[in-house]
Amino acid sequence: MLCCETPSHLSVINMKNHSHSHSAPIPKETFEPANPERFAAAKKSTWVSIIINFALTFLQVVGGFFAHSQALMADGLHSLADLFSDVLVLFANRHGNAHADANHPYGHARFETAATLILGVLLAALGVGLLVVAAMRLQHPGAVQVVNPFALGIGLIALIAKESMFRYMLAVAKRVRSQMLVANAWHARSDAASSLVVLAGVVGNLLGYTFLDLVAAAVVGVMIAHMGSKLAIEAMAELIDTGLDEEEVEAIKQTLLSTHGVLGVHELRTRKMADNALVDAHVIVDPKISVSEGHYIAESARHVVLKNHHVLDVMVHIDPEDDLQAKPNAHLPSRPTLLAHLAERLGNQDLVSNRVVFHYLDGKIDAEIYMTEQQVKQLGALQASCEALAREDEFFRAVQIHLPHVQS
Repeated sequence: MLCCETPSHLSVINMKNHSHSHSAPIPKETFEPANPERFAAAKKSTWVSIIINFALTFLQVVGGFFAHSQALMADGLHSLADLFSDVLVLFANRHGNAHADANHPYGHARFETAATLILGVLLAALGVGLLVVAAMRLQHPGAVQVVNPFALGIGLIALIAKESMFRYMLAVAKRVRSQMLVANAWHARSDAASSLVVLAGVVGNLLGYTFLDLVAAAVVGVMIAHMGSKLAIEAMAELIDTGLDEEEVEAIKQTLLSTHGVLGVHELRTRKMADNALVDAHVIVDPKISVSEGHYIAESARHVVLKNHHVLDVMVHIDPEDDLQAKPNAHLPSRPTLLAHLAERLGNQDLVSNRVVFHYLDGKIDAEIYMTEQQVKQLGALQASCEALAREDEFFRAVQIHLPHVQS
């Protein structure tokens, strides 16, 4: 085959999250959060929670002790656990918002995940402990004391405070899109529900059903254990690289396919990273475009995914064909061996110095040979040799000859 235009060439490109700046990053002397808005919002809301939980812990534990209410004391321990978890959230918020570094090239977002896991385990353990204590006391119902009525006032104050805190924290979490703050907000809602149970138990105790205060304490334990287990399981799922849900994966696939130059997508993989995700995908492009055009397509595909989805980073692997369907090419020789083989089969050692482009496709090789003006006289014999080579060679399935440009 003859051709007077010089076509481009392509192989494979890997795109990773990188900066085009060649200068080394300047170490930061002071802490600068990667997401200042999220950091500030989380810090403020968590301090509000710390202050409220500190006050409630003192009020419920001391009040429950003097009011003889096991349920109110259990709820006070719940508030104490909230206080410790808030401190944990502050720690995770600072470290999770740190910039990427050499040891953490994807950033520190999973500090939030780790904090959520620890919080979940602690809550589950606390819930089980409260349940066991309540169950043991229920075995001796005659020893249960009548609750002092002022326990009702403390329970009502706790209920209002926790419900208000839930609404405030959830609004902040949604505004800054923080999974950890959402978890902490719903934790506050579970606290409000437990306070409601405590109120019911206290009322029942005052009406003569003294065991209901212990039943309420046991229910609070179950609620705390359930919420903690749920948080721990979700955090663990993220730490073991659980992917995004099917609907979101399909949406990312369609975004990639909408990029000009992308002919197909396969091996699309995702994994959660706090409130975002990491994505890597193999995209198919025309196998005979230039390396630079393939690089441009990869950059375009990466940019459009980052723009339209909650994704931290995207790695785009460029394929000239569907390597899940095509025959493998890894067994084929590299350029030096192929050039020597081609020169030998065509009986022309001068071809080694020519510009030769190889396309590794479907287990075979397509070659493009660019002739010089001095070699044009050899065109007839070379063309015949190329056709014979393509019919029977173990490596090559096609050899294309390109004539030099004719100067006008």
